[in-house]
This record gives sequence, C-alpha cells and structure tokens, in this order.
Amino acid sequence: MFAAYAASIDRDQPLNGLMLGERPEPEAPPNWTVVHVRAASLNHHDLWSLRGVGLGEEQLPMILGCDAAGVDADGNEVVVHSVIGATGHGVGPRERRSLLSERYQGSFAERLAVPQWNVLPKPKELSFAEAACLPTAWLTAYRMLFTCAEARPGDTVLVQGAGGGVATAAIVLGAAAGLRVYATSRDEAKRTRAVELGAEAAFEPGARLPRRVDAVMETVGAATWSHSVQSLRAGGTLVISGATSGQNPPAGELNRLFFLELRVVGCTMGTKEELASLLSFCAAKDVRPVIDSALPLDRARAGFERMERGEMFGKIVFTL
Repeated sequence: MFAAYAASIDRDQPLNGLMLGERPEPEAPPNWTVVHVRAASLNHHDLWSLRGVGLGEEQLPMILGCDAAGVDADGNEVVVHSVIGATGHGVGPRERRSLLSERYQGSFAERLAVPQWNVLPKPKELSFAEAACLPTAWLTAYRMLFTCAEARPGDTVLVQGAGGGVATAAIVLGAAAGLRVYATSRDEAKRTRAVELGAEAAFEPGARLPRRVDAVMETVGAATWSHSVQSLRAGGTLVISGATSGQNPPAGELNRLFFLELRVVGCTMGTKEELASLLSFCAAKDVRPVIDSALPLDRARAGFERMERGEMFGKIVFTL
C-alpha cells in the first residue's frame, strides 16, 4: 500500500528522511481493526518525528501521521482516536501511552490498524477531511480550554501564535463557546484571519492587552512565555501544550507565578470521551475545522514543506 513514512532521522534537515512509496499491509491482532483511510491531517508532531523526537532509528521505517478518518471493516464511517495504550484497551493495561507513528505505524497510508476501542463514529455533518483534523490539534485545544483551564462562557482567554493547528482550533472553539478570545501573531494576515474566525482582537506578540485574561493557551513556548505569564489575572491559568520556539523560557517570572497564585497546567492530547464530546460539539454548533490546504497523499512532501516554513493557517490535510 502507498504511504508517507520516515526512513531516516535528520535533526537539521528533517525532510531528508521523508519517503513516499509502498509499505506492507497492516495486520490487525485480536481486538484490532483495519481502517481504510480517506483523510489524514498533518501535525508538528510529524515534523518532530523526522527530527528524531519520540522516534528512534531502531523504529524505522515508520509510517507517519496521528490523525485519520475513514471507513472501518464493517463499512462504518469512523474517526480514529490516536492515543494508544495507558487505558488497557486493545494493548494491555501496562503499556505506556503513545501516539500513532511512535510505537505503531501511523495514518499517512491507504490503510491503518488500530484497536477497535480507538474508533469512534464520524458525525454525518463532517466531511472526512474535516473529521481528520480533530483527533490531535483540535482535541488538544478542546482539552486546554474546557478541561485544563476550565473556561466558561464570558471568560477571557489569550491564544498565542495564531495560525498553528492547536491555536486556530482554540480560537474557533473558544468563540463558539462564548469566550472572549484574544490572539497573537507576528504575521498581520494571520492576525486578520484570527479576527475573522471569532477572536475579539489580535495583537503582535508581546503587546499590552486591553485587560488581563483568565487563561492563556500556550503552544509557542520560550518566545511568548513571559508575555503569557504577564497577561494573566491573579489566580489565572496558563495551559501549555507545545514549545515550537524552544523549551527553555527566560527566567524571572517565578515571583509573579507565586505572588499572583497563577496555575501552570500541562496538556497533551485528550481522552476518547473528550474526542466524542468534541465531535458532537462541532456537529451541533456547526463548527468546522479550519483547513489550510488539502493535498493528495502523493504530494505529502509539499505539505510538510509548507508546515516547516510556517506558512499554513489551520490544518494541512492529505486525502486518499
């Protein structure tokens, strides 16, 4: 079957390790199923995998991709929850949590094997491409806003780095849920797009906000960390799910953290139950993922290049 996979690791030039070509058909052990993939979306996780983050040489070749929507063996239209392990469903209770494409072959292929427990019904209101955007970036944003930050209608949140998949999802979901959303971006066009998607206002990174916020959605890391901390009201929450600009933020914010009793909460992905709630929310509220571009899988390299250059706004989707 045709697939996009990591054949080697290159920390400086990650796309050198990306290959497109034939891979063996997946095998489904007991309590697993094979999904015929119709759409799969690209995440920064895939680019980091090519750099060797969470993926070692001994695991290669590895089909990349966390997210997928398609048709299962019984002909049902489904969405795949991409977290494998930790729950004991399909892999045993002692297996540590991982994402597709870390321990098990990923979704950038014509077919994908996953535990049956990881398959959810796709709402008829969503296309395959739209549904494929939800299990990683959009699920992370959903958990950041409503589980980790406990945001409620009327709360004010700051979303750093508009344009990325998680940040874009947080803007759209927050606005749909009645939150007051501020966003930041270095790019004027991305700031304009953020407002079009529901942000009340968008600012350059580091700008003074009209008011302090109840929560910050942080995916950028070192470059925006100080601004995130300084933008919070007393008792506010900073939720972090990524560090694309670096994982070592500047020192000097500790006094503010303890004096204002700020909370810092880490967030990675979400549960199957949260994904089910997200799917239902999108269908009921007519919320649709923002798709930057949709490419056939044989043009996956162009999608990776666009992400590496930071040009996308929303999700890049590969179709089959």
